[in-house]
Amino acid sequence: MEWQDEGIVLGSRRHGETSVIAEVMTVDHGRHLGMVRGGRSRTMRPVLQPGNRVSLHWRARLSEHLGEFRVEPIEQRAALLMLSAPALHGVQAMASLLRLLPERDPHRHLCAAMEVIIAHLDDASAAGELFVRFELALLNELGFGLDLAQCAASGVRTDLAYVSPKSGRAVSNAAGTPYADRMLALPVFLRPDMNEAADRADLEAGFRLTGFFLNRHVYEPRGLKPDTARESFIQATLKALDAASTEHQIR
Repeated sequence: MEWQDEGIVLGSRRHGETSVIAEVMTVDHGRHLGMVRGGRSRTMRPVLQPGNRVSLHWRARLSEHLGEFRVEPIEQRAALLMLSAPALHGVQAMASLLRLLPERDPHRHLCAAMEVIIAHLDDASAAGELFVRFELALLNELGFGLDLAQCAASGVRTDLAYVSPKSGRAVSNAAGTPYADRMLALPVFLRPDMNEAADRADLEAGFRLTGFFLNRHVYEPRGLKPDTARESFIQATLKALDAASTEHQIR
């Protein structure tokens, strides 16, 4: 059994004296593990850093075996990602979320989304908004997708302001205001009739929204705690936004 693919390195762990078990989010084969002989060498260690894009050749005697990777670098960006707290924590947070999916289950659009987010990790607002959308897509892949297209009560597609914590469906301002204290806020950048970039308050609402449903449907039923990388990314992103706002005011 063998195949060739491209992917993003999520992490690696030591295996024996000179090898590692590499974890990669591939385009066509999902999150996949494989042994890399000589992975701890001076040449391979920089290649197998989280966030790098690589070319892979996987081989095993049987499809259910761990198998071996032959890895070639395509884009080594880990060194740049390590210079920014949002970027460093963002890659780690996405890796932890992808580990909630079954291994070897293809999710091409999540792999593509991770590429886009990595390319925008130097822009706190864009990265935060894309990350929230990434979590929504992940919830959908896990079978817990939210319906944010129209109001659950009236069917209208405009003036959406809330999300029901029970159904995961959007609710309009008119229908939801009497129950606002029981609702989750729907960020402006997720409303289908709006086209605005996320500000700090919107990002906080977005993280709160996806975090609520991840806890309810994924972490709690599995007896898991959310990975600390997610909270670290959120705090680093909000801090970067605050710093950018202060600098703009000074100018």
